[in-house]
Amino acid sequence: MSRTAAILLCAGRGERLGHDVPKAMVPLAGRPLFTWALEALQLAPSVDDVVVVGDTRMLRELLAASGRASTKIVAWVEGGAERQHSVARGLAAVPEACDLVAVHDGARALVSVDVIERAIAAAREDGAVLAAVALADTLKRVEDGVVTATPSRDGLWCAQTPQVFRRDWLVAAHAAASAVATDDAALVEAAGHAVRVSPGDTANFKITTAADLATAEALLAARPAATRREHRS
Repeated sequence: MSRTAAILLCAGRGERLGHDVPKAMVPLAGRPLFTWALEALQLAPSVDDVVVVGDTRMLRELLAASGRASTKIVAWVEGGAERQHSVARGLAAVPEACDLVAVHDGARALVSVDVIERAIAAAREDGAVLAAVALADTLKRVEDGVVTATPSRDGLWCAQTPQVFRRDWLVAAHAAASAVATDDAALVEAAGHAVRVSPGDTANFKITTAADLATAEALLAARPAATRREHRS
């Protein structure tokens, strides 16, 4: 029977948020930012195990202080110099029984259980899947401050996480990587595998700036009362 592990990446820096701690540790709606994504992984029925990557001592202390807990965490792993290195370290800690691996950025704090479940279900069929949303904005190519072209946005999507892969494909893709990639899908694509798209969510954006943090706060405040009770339980 298929078993899925999730790697939760919490090592990104938080300078653009105005903090001197990793962004995953910045407060969001009264608790550490990373705990929101961790909670979604805890609630997702298809996620069996979670590996948390980042400053393990601080993350564990913050999780305990928040009064939250996750029964799915099987390992805490120190992050690497680059995102790709952090994923590789997390991948090495994934239990052998897991044949699917979902990689999720802790900075995408508002990921929903539905987005996670759709991506995992699709990966069970196709082997490599990323959550994404179709590009809505018009693109401009700019050189020296001047627009030089307006590329068509047809067929263009904004990549999100989770990105879910067969474990053997992801391990081999990392082993074969000759350069640092911005996401794991690029490595799996380079290894010759087709990566399918699973519907993401505009709320599943990456929190990078203070404005993003304020938007996330507003979205959480607007969640229905029933949803908020579920996340407190």
